[in-house]
Order: sequence, then C-alpha cells, then structure tokens
Amino acid sequence: MDLAPFKLDIYELLVDYAKENYTSFADFKRVWMAKKFSYIYEGRPKTNSGVFMQSLFLHCIGHMTSQSSLPQRLAGLYCLYCLYECQPYKPQFKIYLSLEECKQLKDFVAMAKQNGAPIVQVLVKKMLDRGMFLFGFINLLGDNGEKQVEELTAAQNKRIKFASDKLFANTQVESYMHMDLGAEFELDSIKKLSKEYAEAKELALGEASQAIDVEDARHILQNDNLLGDRVDEVVKEWDAQKEEFYEKTGLSRGNEIAVLDNDESGILRHEGDGFDEITQLLLE
Repeated sequence: MDLAPFKLDIYELLVDYAKENYTSFADFKRVWMAKKFSYIYEGRPKTNSGVFMQSLFLHCIGHMTSQSSLPQRLAGLYCLYCLYECQPYKPQFKIYLSLEECKQLKDFVAMAKQNGAPIVQVLVKKMLDRGMFLFGFINLLGDNGEKQVEELTAAQNKRIKFASDKLFANTQVESYMHMDLGAEFELDSIKKLSKEYAEAKELALGEASQAIDVEDARHILQNDNLLGDRVDEVVKEWDAQKEEFYEKTGLSRGNEIAVLDNDESGILRHEGDGFDEITQLLLE
C-alpha cells in the first residue's frame, strides 16, 4: 500500500493553511472545502482500511505534535478532526493515541491556550466526549509503524465483533432486521385462499338469492378488501421501513460495514453527524 500520495496531499493542505498564519477552525474548513479535500478518500484501497485510516491519522498527529509553527500544528489537529468526521466507513475508525501522544496533546492544548487559540481546548474536549480516540501504550510513530497499525486494527476489529456478538446474542433483533415478512406470512398462499373465499362467498350469495331475499346481505360483497390484499399492503410497508432503516443506519442487508458516497460538493457527510453544529459551537 503506497500512502505517499495521500500524505503529500495532507502536507500540502497544512502548508496552504499555515502560510497565511491562520489559527481558526473556520479558516481551515474554508481551505478544506476550497480544495474539496474529502475526495482524498476516492483513491482509498479496497483492503486494509484500518491501516489506511490509522496511517492518515498518524500523519496528522505527527504534524500536531511536531516542533513546527503554531498554525501548522493547529492544522494537524484540525485535519485529524475532519478526516475522522468525513471518513466513509461505518462504524468509524477511532484515532489511536499512545500514552506519550496523550501527554503531547495535553501540552499542546495548554500551549495553544496561552497563545490565544482556546478553540483547541474546545475541539479536543468535543473529540473526547464523542469517543473519537482509542488509547493505548504503543507509540505508532516509531519503527515498524505499519505492522503496529495492522495489529491495532486487528485488535479493534476483534472488539467490534465481540460487541456485535454481545448485542445480538439471545435476541431476535438481527432476525427482524433481515426478515422477509412476505415469506413469514406465506403471502402467496394467503392471497390464493382469500380470493377463493371471496369467490365462494359470492357464489353462495348468488345461489341463496334464488330462494330468498338477500338484499340486506348484499353489502357483504360490496367494498370488500381481500385479506390477501391487506396483508400485501402490510408487507410492502414493512419492506419500505426496512429500506429506510438500512439507509439511515448505513447497515447493509448482510449487516456489513457500509461505505457512504460523497455528494456533489465533494464533502462526505453522514446524516446526523453534527458536523455543522460542532463547527458553529467551535466558532462561538
């Protein structure tokens, strides 16, 4: 996996931001959108997604914890946040931080506040509250980084699988998620039986009318919705609600991780991700 082009793109983004001596998140977001930077994910590899994402995160962390100028270090943090928010994976890959990097992040927050950039404290607190970080001991910025990222990704995937297994253990949630209601109801049989019943009812009423007055009972045949048709409507409504559930949650019919496409503006968004709301909060 050749990540050099991705890292170069990130570096150029940070340089473009830093050269103007910007410090606000609003300015970084403007530069990000002007470059349509969410398209960085268009060239993502089809395998080793965890390695890919952690490598991008690590590259930003490297700039954030470096001895560069304050604008470039701020750009590293802002880029880290935006890459997390705009990633096309569900569930989202968390940002791995070692104990050493946690200490460096704490020092960076204090330094930024002293230098007139309190937004860093607000942003880091928001990231902590939303559980964006995955804390560990190993410093991935050292040697054998790729191997360590792979090990970290495997551990994270194992935790996700364990949580998923626990969530669906001894419950019917998963079966309901993928249930074919038409097959459960044997819809074809119901429609056939209800049609036969309607025909038999009409025939019986017709034969009875030859012997007695059946006008008072003729309303039985009028505006009569067949049971099969009503069940068919229920099944269609169930299928429509299930499709809406898949779209809103990002789950596929196989309960796999789904990848969301980017919109025409080039910004990858998830419904309800709160990106604009967070931005507004940070700019207050």
